[in-house]
Amino acid sequence: MKLSKILMLALTALLGHGLAQGQNLLVKSTGQKLYLPVYSHVWHGDINKEGKPFKALMSVAVSIRNTDQLRSIKLTSAAYYDTEGKKIKDYIASPRVILPMATYELFLPWADDAGGSGANFIMEWQSDQESSQPVVEAIHANLPAGRSVIFVTSAYVLPGQ
Repeated sequence: MKLSKILMLALTALLGHGLAQGQNLLVKSTGQKLYLPVYSHVWHGDINKEGKPFKALMSVAVSIRNTDQLRSIKLTSAAYYDTEGKKIKDYIASPRVILPMATYELFLPWADDAGGSGANFIMEWQSDQESSQPVVEAIHANLPAGRSVIFVTSAYVLPGQ
């Protein structure tokens, strides 16, 4: 099977998973703590001379979408952690209001691979009244000439939060 066909099948599977995730019913809440997996790089290919697989760097666009048509929400924290669980950075210094149907974005540049293949965000949002929960996704991209990798991960509500 050609590599391009394998990549297309893999991309279709990933996007299909994302669509299935997106079909979950959004609930109303006054706030939640969310876990968002992100990948500042992905391992691939064969093992190289140094005994490691090849590393493809990813840029990551994080999208926090307020799905409530009437109420604003507040993003109160967005902490970024590396593969070992060490906090790298707080991405917001003070709460950010996201207006109804608006989107707030964070960006991790392509050359910043400090998070590793197991990086993640822990985010918290609040609302004064019950609001629809936001849709939070990370779009990962590596788009050099000749080949492209792009995939999406979705946030999960942490239990008991």
